[in-house]
Amino acid sequence: MELFTVLLVVIPLISAPITAMIANRQVAWTITLVTCLALAVLSAIVLQHVISGEVIHYELGGWKPPWGIEYVIDSLNALVAVIVAFIALISVIYGSKSVQQEIDDSQIHLFYAAFQLVILGLMGMALTGDIFNLFVFLEISSLSSYALIAMGQKRQALVASFNYLMAGTLGATFFLLGIGFLYAASGTLNMADIAARFDDYSSMTLVLTALLFMLIGLTLKAAAFPLHSWLPEAYTQAPTMVTVFLASTSTKVAIYVLIRTLYHVFPSAYWADMLLPGLLLLSGCLGMLYGSYKALCQISIKRLLAYSSVAQLGYMVVGVGLNNEAGLIAATVHMFNHAITKAALFMAAGLVLMRLHTTNLEKLRGAGKTMPWTTGAFALAGLSLIGVPGTAGFVSKWYLVQGALENDNYIVAGSILVASIMAIMYVWKIIEALYFDGPQKLTVHKVGSGKEIVPELPVATCCCYLMVVACFYFGLYTAIPLEAANTAVEVLFRSGGGQ
Repeated sequence: MELFTVLLVVIPLISAPITAMIANRQVAWTITLVTCLALAVLSAIVLQHVISGEVIHYELGGWKPPWGIEYVIDSLNALVAVIVAFIALISVIYGSKSVQQEIDDSQIHLFYAAFQLVILGLMGMALTGDIFNLFVFLEISSLSSYALIAMGQKRQALVASFNYLMAGTLGATFFLLGIGFLYAASGTLNMADIAARFDDYSSMTLVLTALLFMLIGLTLKAAAFPLHSWLPEAYTQAPTMVTVFLASTSTKVAIYVLIRTLYHVFPSAYWADMLLPGLLLLSGCLGMLYGSYKALCQISIKRLLAYSSVAQLGYMVVGVGLNNEAGLIAATVHMFNHAITKAALFMAAGLVLMRLHTTNLEKLRGAGKTMPWTTGAFALAGLSLIGVPGTAGFVSKWYLVQGALENDNYIVAGSILVASIMAIMYVWKIIEALYFDGPQKLTVHKVGSGKEIVPELPVATCCCYLMVVACFYFGLYTAIPLEAANTAVEVLFRSGGGQ
């Protein structure tokens, strides 16, 4: 079983350079598909093994921790690995046609190689128990993401990639400086070793400085309000397959690292009495409300969904800021639920873009009659985004409200309610545009809308509906994400001294 954990990193590490050397788009796609399939199977096996509370340790190179690099897998990061692996697999199957449309043939093999490097980075961030090794994987995923976003069709993709590069570099610099300060205080980079001896140096100002620097870096990488400005443009301008994958995984892994840092590296007893929980709650609540408001103002589906992600990330930050079990369970489960929900929505947006060559709502009036399956997916996945009972989105919001009421924080509970009402409004904005005829008929590949139904991309549509079904399945059968979250939170609070 220990070998499976390292294979989650080794497989994409080997397959990415092979893919880059083979200048054949079909071979590149096949290698990427096989890689993602292997990772999905391995991550599911690992999660099944640790979901009851067992922890897997794997020492690399024969060096025992804290001197050597160690992979530590529990139910929390195993759940994150499952999210990354399965979303990657679905994205590759879904994006086979869109990549051919959006990426130059001569660049497709490099596109898939960079995609595998992003997976490598995210997997490594999730599994490593060494904080500097975590930074290395963070940079691998970030650099590869910049390249993928820059491959978008429009010139704005280069601007979006550059803005993301600037923000990502700033965040990584803060995070690395924090690691340096913490190493200077503790003399170790192993997370478990730092936590075990934390009382020896917890009174040092250097440790507090390290915490602040690391938090700034992580909240910037997670696009937490107000450090979110890079996200809407990046998600809007990136190639469709890249948007689906990054929107579902990248920021979730950053939230995971934030949770791991606050409860495993720095015990919660250290920062609970500071201003930090209040600042996280303020950031989360403002993110929920601001992101929802900005989503309401958009006329592009992709940009609307991007600002919706800012709002949804606010829910996760609030869950961390509540610093109680219900809140942390909500944050963990929402990582999973939002991943499948946003994957379904961005897949539907991509299908519209591939068929109608626009995501402008003013130009899409009546598209529901032209693309009934795709617009149906929008409507169904939108229910999960809102948090309608019976959908995955409801479960995490329910726990989040419980956590807020447990702390008697009615302002946070009210903010969640208001943001959910605003979600109804911006989801309805999409549905209204798609299902009500506009002044002009749409033209899709010289086929007029209104009478004919355009055949939709069958494989991509099936992938989209698989995510839609997952939104309802995990809303009704919550055992896997909830059991993993409960086990993880019990361990974090037991080891981190949570309230």
